[in-house]
Amino acid sequence: MSKQAPLFELPYINDHSSIYKLEDDLGKVIVLTFWASWCPDCGKDLPMKEQLFKTMDHDKVKLLTINVTGRERNREEGIEFTEKFLTQPTLADKGRYVYDLYNCDGVPSTIIIDQEGDIHANFGDQSSFLDIVSKLGEIV
Repeated sequence: MSKQAPLFELPYINDHSSIYKLEDDLGKVIVLTFWASWCPDCGKDLPMKEQLFKTMDHDKVKLLTINVTGRERNREEGIEFTEKFLTQPTLADKGRYVYDLYNCDGVPSTIIIDQEGDIHANFGDQSSFLDIVSKLGEIV
């Protein structure tokens, strides 16, 4: 039995006046990647997610990254990393709120939510990018 993805609202990392609401994208496949700027595995994972982001059909798939501010040494590092490396929408977690809501353990963590709003797959920090893409391929 699949588990309904918890709904959340978070600000965009570089524009705190704009709020992203997960429920606005229900009906699409949603890929969440939780990360921290100091994490070497995130440094390998996120550029691959960027390539994926550039090639995906944005009407069908929403890729988002979430900076786990509660795991950063300071807020600025997450913002700088975003501005340097990411073009996909990036949100700022409220400490570890959404990270914990999704029972993440380690960064990067990747969550795939299907068109019905259920969690289709949950990948921890040791997961391969190919495994993530193949899981995504099952529902796109």
